[in-house]
Amino acid sequence: MTQDEQPIPSNPARWLTLMSICVATFLMPMSLSAVNVALPAIARDLQADAVLVSWVPTMNLLGAVALQLPAGRLADMLGRRRVFLAGVLLFALSSLAVTVIDDIRPLLLLRLLQGIAGAMIFGTGMAIITEVFDSKSRGMALGLTSGSVYLGLTCGPMIGGWLTELWGWHAVFLAPIPLTVLTWIMVSIHVKESQIAHGERMDWIGSVLFTLAATALFVGISELPSLTGILLTLMGLGGFAGFVYQQEHAPYPLIRVRRLMANTVFFRSIQSSFLMYGANYPLQFMLSLYLQYIQALSPSEAGNLMLLQALVMVVVAPLAGRLSDRLEPRIPATLGCLLFGAGFISLSTLDMHSSLWQVGITLMMMGLGFGLFSSPNNNAALSSIAVERLGVGSSLLNISRSLGNMLGMAVVVFLFNWLIGNAQIEPEQYPALMNALSIAFLICAVYTLMAATTSWRRGRLQRS
Repeated sequence: MTQDEQPIPSNPARWLTLMSICVATFLMPMSLSAVNVALPAIARDLQADAVLVSWVPTMNLLGAVALQLPAGRLADMLGRRRVFLAGVLLFALSSLAVTVIDDIRPLLLLRLLQGIAGAMIFGTGMAIITEVFDSKSRGMALGLTSGSVYLGLTCGPMIGGWLTELWGWHAVFLAPIPLTVLTWIMVSIHVKESQIAHGERMDWIGSVLFTLAATALFVGISELPSLTGILLTLMGLGGFAGFVYQQEHAPYPLIRVRRLMANTVFFRSIQSSFLMYGANYPLQFMLSLYLQYIQALSPSEAGNLMLLQALVMVVVAPLAGRLSDRLEPRIPATLGCLLFGAGFISLSTLDMHSSLWQVGITLMMMGLGFGLFSSPNNNAALSSIAVERLGVGSSLLNISRSLGNMLGMAVVVFLFNWLIGNAQIEPEQYPALMNALSIAFLICAVYTLMAATTSWRRGRLQRS
C-alpha cells in the first residue's frame, strides 16, 4: 500500500504536524553546529586534549549513523510517533545531564546518546511528513522540513558563540531544552500514530551487524591513513558485506537489498544523495581554510560569507519541493546537481588573488543548486516506497547522507596528508594548500556530475 492510498488528515492537523516536526529538525542541526563553536571552551574547562575534543562532534555523528537503520525499522514496527517522542525525550535528558559533567569522557557518552536520539528523530520525521501529506503537497512539506535543517545549521554557530560568551559552554546544551519540551508536547497532541507493520519481528542479528559495521567504518575513516584506520575500514566494509548476505537470508530483515535495488527511483535517489552530500560536507572546511589563510579574513568574516549558501538553501528548498509536486522530481534535482557542480568548477579556479565577489556569487549559486536538489530528491525517494516501509526508507536516506559526509571528508583529509603532510599551515605552505584545495574542488565537481547522472536515470515517479 502506497502513501497516497492512506486517509489524509485535515489541513489544520497536517500543518500542525509539519510545524511540530520542523521544530525538532531545526533543533538537531542547530545543536550540532552550536557545540562546534563551544569546543575551545570545552577543552579549556575540562582540560581535554585535541584528540578527545575532536570526538565531541564525531560521537554525535557516530551514534546517528550506527543506529539509524535499526531505529527506522523499530519505528515501522512500533509506531513512528512513539519512536520520535522517545528520541526527543532522550535528547532532552542527555542535554540536561551535562550539568553534572566534569570530565570529557562522560561528555562523549552524552554526545553518543544525542546522536542516537537524532537517529530516532530523523529516521521518523520525514516518514511522518510523507505519510500525512499527499502527492499534491508532499514535496513542499519535505522542502520546509529540509529548510528547517538548513536554518538550524545556519543559526547554530551564531547561537553557540553567543551562549558560550555569556553563560559558558554548558548553556549550549541547556538552551535547546525548552524547545525540546515544546516539541514533545506538540507531537504528543498533534501527530497521530502511524500504521504499524503487524506480524513482523525485529532483526536483532542484522541490527548488531549493521551497528558494528557502521562503527568500524566510521572510526576507520577518521583514523586514515594509519594502519589502524585501514584495518578498521576494511573490517567495516567486510561487515557491510556480511550484513547484506545476512539480510538476504533473514526471515524478517531490516532491508531486502535486491528489492531495494529493484526500486529504481528509490535506489537512484539514495545514490544521488550519497554523492551530493559527499561533495557538500567538505565545502565549509575547505572554504574556511581558503578564506582565513589565503584571504586573511577573520573567523567571523569568513563565517558570514559562508552563510550565503545556507541562506539561499533555506529559501529555495521549500519552493523546489513545491515544484517537484508539479513536475517530475528528477528535473529540478538534476538541474540542482549541475548548478552545484558548476560552483565547484568555479571554486577550483580560485587563487591567492581571487575576488571575494567570485566566492560569494559562487556560494549563492551552490545554495540554489543544493536547494533545488534536496527536497525533490527526498520527495522522489519517499514517494516511491510503501507506507509500511517509510521508517526504513527515511533512515536509508539519512544513512546515505551521513556516509557521503564521512567519505567526502576522508578524501579531503587524504589529499591534505599527501600534499601538505604534518606541516603547520604557514605562508610557505600556501601554494601546497591551494593545490590541495583545487584538486579537492574538482573531485567534488566529479561527485556532482555522477549525482546528476544517477538523478536523471532514476526514471519517472509513478504517482497515485
